[in-house]
Amino acid sequence: MGKHTQHARIWGAFLFLLGCLAATFKTGSVFAAPHNQPPGPDRYTAVTVRYTAYEWWLTRWADNQAVCTITVEHEGQPTPGEIYIDCGTTLYEEWLEQLPCPAETLKDDPSACPGYYLHFVSSMPAQRDVPVALPPPVVWITLDGCRPKATTNRCASAPRLILTGDEPLSGEHITRIEGEMDGKPFTCGAQCRLPLSITGEAGIDVAFWAYSSYGDSSKVFDARVRVVQTEGSSPDEPLWYVDVLSPQWRGQPAAGCAEIWEVFPPVGGPPGWLLTPSDIAALTSNFSYSYLAGNLITQGFVDASECPGNGLFPGRDRANNCGLEAARPMVNEWQNRFDALIMDIAQETSVPAHLLKNLFARESQFWPGISPDGSDVGLGQLTSDGADTVFLWNPIFFEQFCPLVLDGAACRKGYLHLQDEQRALLREALVYSVNATCENCPLGLDISQAEFSVSVFAHTLLANCEQAGHIVHNVTNDSPGAVSTYEDLWKFTLVNYNAGSGCLSLAVEDAYAAGEALDWKSVSSYLTPVCEGARDYVNDISR
Repeated sequence: MGKHTQHARIWGAFLFLLGCLAATFKTGSVFAAPHNQPPGPDRYTAVTVRYTAYEWWLTRWADNQAVCTITVEHEGQPTPGEIYIDCGTTLYEEWLEQLPCPAETLKDDPSACPGYYLHFVSSMPAQRDVPVALPPPVVWITLDGCRPKATTNRCASAPRLILTGDEPLSGEHITRIEGEMDGKPFTCGAQCRLPLSITGEAGIDVAFWAYSSYGDSSKVFDARVRVVQTEGSSPDEPLWYVDVLSPQWRGQPAAGCAEIWEVFPPVGGPPGWLLTPSDIAALTSNFSYSYLAGNLITQGFVDASECPGNGLFPGRDRANNCGLEAARPMVNEWQNRFDALIMDIAQETSVPAHLLKNLFARESQFWPGISPDGSDVGLGQLTSDGADTVFLWNPIFFEQFCPLVLDGAACRKGYLHLQDEQRALLREALVYSVNATCENCPLGLDISQAEFSVSVFAHTLLANCEQAGHIVHNVTNDSPGAVSTYEDLWKFTLVNYNAGSGCLSLAVEDAYAAGEALDWKSVSSYLTPVCEGARDYVNDISR
C-alpha cells in the first residue's frame, strides 16, 4: 500500500489540509433540529476535595512587610503564574524584573535589597467543593418483530421502532420521550413503540429525546431508518428489511463504515465480499499461493529438496510448480490459520471478515513479514504513509496506541500537535508492531505479533474509510452516502489504502467535474496512469 507518486502525495496532503478547514460531513448531517428543542442535560453535584494549602508571603525587603499572600497546593515555591494570579500585574512585573540582592548586602543589611522576597508562612489542611457533571439520560433504539440477518434486520410482520429511555440516576426516572419521525412529532412514556411504514431507498430521519424527573432532558439523538418490503416465500407472506443508522442503535451492528458515510448497504445486506459470515467455515480457502509456498520452503517448514531449484524459481522468493505442489498441504493450512482471529476482530470493529481475509491474501498471501523490497510490512503490508493515515483518521486508535510509545501528556495533544520526531517515532513503532519477522523464532516469525497485527489492519481500514469519505465530501460538499453507494465507497476506501489519498482525490474530482456518477466504474476510469494498478487491486479483493 502507499505506492504513489510525489505529485499524488502532495495533492493528497493539500486535500487533507482543505478537509481540516472544512466542516466534516458528519457535522453536516442531514438531520434537522426538532421544532421544540429540549433544554438538554443540566445536572451537576458538588464533590468535596481535601488538599493541603501552602501559604506564602511576597515580602518587601525594605521594611519586611508582606505585600501579597499567595496560596498554593503544592510543596515548593509558588510558580510565576501563581504569583501573577494572587498578586496582580504590577507586583508580578516588579518581582520578575528585580535584580538579585548582592550577597554582601544580604548579609550586612537586607533592608537595602531591592524589591521583594518569598517567605513561607504555613501549611494547613483545606477542602473545597468541585462541581462534577452527572450522567445524563439517554434513549436507545431497538426493533420489534425482526430478526438480525447479516448486517440488516428481516421482519416477518410489520416492524416497530422501539425507543427506550434510560435514567442512570438512582431515584429518578424517565417521564416521557418526544421526537419527530419524518418531520411528524410524537410523544410517549418511558418507552415508545412506533409503527414503521415503507420508506424510500434513502430512508427517513428520526430525532428523539427523553425528559427526566430530575427536571432536565437528554440531548437530541438522531437516526436514519430504511424500511423495504419484499416478497417472502409467497406473495401472501411479505418480508420487511429494516436498517437503522444511529449511535443509539442496540441491535445487530450496522454494516462496517455505514455510519461513517451515512449510507445504507444494499437491501438484504452487502455483497459477499463485504460480509462477516455466521460460520467460520465460510472463510476457508484453498488457493495456490506461490509467494507463501516460497517462504514456507525457504524457512524449512516444507521439504522441496526433490524439486528443481529446491522448489524455488532461480533468484526469486516464489515457489515453482514442483515446490508449490510440495507445499500445497501446508499452504492450505497456513492461509486459514488466522480465520478465527479475523472473525473476532470483524465482530469487534465491524470491518467485514471476508474483506480482511481478501486484503491479506492480496497484500501478503498471509505471510506476515517484510515485502521483498523492504518497504511494506505485515499481513496487510503497512508502510510509514499508511501508519500516518491511521493516526490522522482514526483518533480512537491513536489514543490507545500513543501511550504505548510516548508520554501520556504528549499524546493528549493529538497527533497533529506532536513534534515531527514524535510522529515519526509513532509511525515507526506502528509499522514495527505488525512486522512478525523474528530470526530466532520458528519459521522466522513471531506468530503472536502477526495475530496482534490483525486488529491493527482492521483499524487501518477504518481510518481509510474516514479519509475516503472526507475526500468525497470535500469534492461534492455532500455526505458520501448521498452521492455514492455502500459498495462503491468501500472500493474507494481500498484505492485510498493501496494507492493513497492523492490517487483517490484526483479520480473523484475529475469524475465529479465531468458530471459523471461517483460509482466505481466512473471513478476507476479516471485513475491516472501511476494509480491504475489500484483498479486490479480493488477488483481482485472484491471478487
